[in-house]
Amino acid sequence: MDRTAFVTGASAGIGEATARALLAAGYRVFAGARRVDRMAGLAAAGATLLKLDVTDDASIVAAVETIKKEAGRIDVLVNNAGYGSYGALEDVPLGEARRQFEVNVFGLARLCQLVLPTMRAQKSGKIVNVTSIGGKIWEPLGSWYHATKFAVEGLSDCLRVETARFGIDVIIVEPGAIRTEWAGIAREGLLQMSGGTAYGELAKCHARLLATAETSRLASPPDVVARTIVRAVSARRPKTRYATGGGAHTILFLKTILQDRMFDRLIWRFTQGAG
Repeated sequence: MDRTAFVTGASAGIGEATARALLAAGYRVFAGARRVDRMAGLAAAGATLLKLDVTDDASIVAAVETIKKEAGRIDVLVNNAGYGSYGALEDVPLGEARRQFEVNVFGLARLCQLVLPTMRAQKSGKIVNVTSIGGKIWEPLGSWYHATKFAVEGLSDCLRVETARFGIDVIIVEPGAIRTEWAGIAREGLLQMSGGTAYGELAKCHARLLATAETSRLASPPDVVARTIVRAVSARRPKTRYATGGGAHTILFLKTILQDRMFDRLIWRFTQGAG
């Protein structure tokens, strides 16, 4: 019996690396993304490509129905699709804030809704929600992004308890700094939203920090997260959370031992240090 995995946001970065790692581990992989043309390498490696826009319900439904029809089961869902919307809360239009939630939270939740009946019928399944250490910590100019990641942490905790009796595991993966195109997209949005406002100097400092993310020695390659995900879904009794890569353990440890005001100062100095 082929084990079947569905990976979202698979056209680059963590999603692509995870799809490849699951293929290597023997899974039949369905790789979903808006940019299907960028997944030719995954198709050559053996993945089945699905055009997927997590803000479009028809697209989400069609993708899940295709997997059920072609594979007959869904053993693993990796909710990885997402992006970082940055800018001062005062500057970001609510339309952009809603889009951030549509991509990072509501699309994820809808996919969970659609795969759960199949997993319940199988009496088994693993849902991996890729959040971030940003679901535990905060930084200036990242209010909407961090709000979505905090939300997915809470959603996942509730879902884990709801579905445990059906043999379904809900796993949270919390990457630290990872070398992907994520930082470049976040930097561009940050400067567009706040580069010319009262928060402009702070935005420019933070943009310089984001610009170094792909070359920083702190950042890890996406394969680190992919290996963590494969290890989690392969475990008979996986942990509820896996912090991984890019200083994740160190940063979360500091968050645990420092009072909020002390952590505020640490984050502020780190952000300003790029200036």
